[in-house]
Amino acid sequence: MIHKEMIAMLLAGGQGSRLGVLTADVAKPAVAFGGKYRIIDFPLSNCINSGIDTVGVLTQYQPLRLNTHIGIGIAWDLDRNTGGVTVLPPYEKSDNSEWYTGTANAIYQNLNYMESYNPEYVLILSGDHIYKMDYEVMLDFHKANEADVTIAVMPVPLEEASRFGVVIADEEHRISEFEEKPENPRSNLASMGIYIFSWKLLREALVALKNQNSCDFGKHVIPYLHERGKRMYAYEFNGYWKDVGTLSSYWEANMELIDLIPEFNLYEKYWKVYTNTGAIQPQYISSDSVIVKSIIGEGSEIYGEVYSSVIGANVVIGKGSVVRGSIVMQGTVIGENVMLDKAIVAEECQIGSNVKVGEGEYAENSFNSKVYNSELAVIGENSVIPDNVTIGKNTAISGVTEAADYENGTLKSGNSIIKAGVRA
Repeated sequence: MIHKEMIAMLLAGGQGSRLGVLTADVAKPAVAFGGKYRIIDFPLSNCINSGIDTVGVLTQYQPLRLNTHIGIGIAWDLDRNTGGVTVLPPYEKSDNSEWYTGTANAIYQNLNYMESYNPEYVLILSGDHIYKMDYEVMLDFHKANEADVTIAVMPVPLEEASRFGVVIADEEHRISEFEEKPENPRSNLASMGIYIFSWKLLREALVALKNQNSCDFGKHVIPYLHERGKRMYAYEFNGYWKDVGTLSSYWEANMELIDLIPEFNLYEKYWKVYTNTGAIQPQYISSDSVIVKSIIGEGSEIYGEVYSSVIGANVVIGKGSVVRGSIVMQGTVIGENVMLDKAIVAEECQIGSNVKVGEGEYAENSFNSKVYNSELAVIGENSVIPDNVTIGKNTAISGVTEAADYENGTLKSGNSIIKAGVRA
């Protein structure tokens, strides 16, 4: 019988609706990050760097790009005969077909997968955070405390703690109370959504809660075990960790990569971040171009100017164009004499010549002010922007647009163009 000390279950099925048009056709963990990576690369790289060679990736929403990216795990050295990476979508059972309805429900539906490895411990991860963590150190902490459950936590400003599950722990790090998104938090130790469970206990809890509607770890499993007096400990993490769940936090995390001394360093030799890039030709930087404090992906052709920006692979930036404080994802072509300021442009877009993006004064977005609430102009993947138009701040565009879609050649700040049939 196969036996693994610890396996990882990576929850990667989230829609990421707060990223608006960026996740209209792709799961949040598959969104590009840092020029050449995708968000899921970070927890996958953490696994192999921590010595974990068996990872189940639970997918659901728009899984095609995620599945294609992961493949059989070669890029992360997870193409193993025993273990390796396995993509686990919802599947039709003999009596019914059921979507994953919560984080714990997703894990419950894959009990057979976990049973097949007979693990001592199960590591639960989210697929949509940017960080580096040695899970082996967390496991050592779990063992040393003879814990049933260990929750990775990190200190956050008290005024932000209500967004998280919050733990109250004693001097020995043993958790005495756990509150899921409390209105008036009494602690600033926030759960990172990273858990180590002793396998038998996890299996027992999941079976006991199998009929719980939308069963979730923070709302159901952790309280269930706490009420039964199980040994629960808080593992405090003080490194870089970012939830890139909003457009602002996603943009900020990318911009932090190009700081003179980046808080999150992609270039450390001892903790590499791996990704599946395939074979891409070298960059081409023309003699007339200017590049200042930017990341430029492989295969890109730069004929214009790029300042403080993150440019993905196979991007073309035309002559006379100026890109500032922006994220441009792979395969996008930007024409000549384009001005791009504080914009996020998704994959495979076409931006015509003489276009201005990020112009004017900020205005509240009339389409969805909860998602679009910053100065950023956001353009969804496969969108087309015609020549000679001006696009304001806090705007959203998705789909193939034409000159007639722009009143007097302008999309004013706070407005959006979302083509029929496009989710946003």
